[in-house]
Amino acid sequence: MLRFKILASVVPLAVAAVFARGEFLPGPRPCIEVGDAALQIASIPWFAPLHVSFTDDPRLATVRVQVTDSADAADFTVIDDVDDSETGACESNAVPQLIAISSDPSTTDPVIYLSHDGPSDYRVFVQSKTFSAREAAALIVSARRGQSRLEAASL
Repeated sequence: MLRFKILASVVPLAVAAVFARGEFLPGPRPCIEVGDAALQIASIPWFAPLHVSFTDDPRLATVRVQVTDSADAADFTVIDDVDDSETGACESNAVPQLIAISSDPSTTDPVIYLSHDGPSDYRVFVQSKTFSAREAAALIVSARRGQSRLEAASL
């Protein structure tokens, strides 16, 4: 159990610092760099300007992401065997754009169907201590602005 001891005069500064950083939970969160931009899974969903959600029904999906067993077959690969939890993928000075995984999607948010087989817009391979397949899917779909591969290719 975490215990906090905060003096009354320090509370406004502590709250301001937490909100300025946009997080309550310490430590690194899944993050990738795409071009000059950084994308990171938000620790608090309401701070994130981008949202994605997941569905178990492929008919409700706007984007399909397949989890592959081969890094060579993937469009997005995350492999780490790092024991140091301080190491992060985003080491640039760019402020990361936060992505939230939402349980209540809006009509404009991408809805991801994550599976191990079947047709897909993107394929991910994840062998990581810090990324889950859901987080990898959320990041790659957000990097492509929620578009399926065919939509992204037409731009």
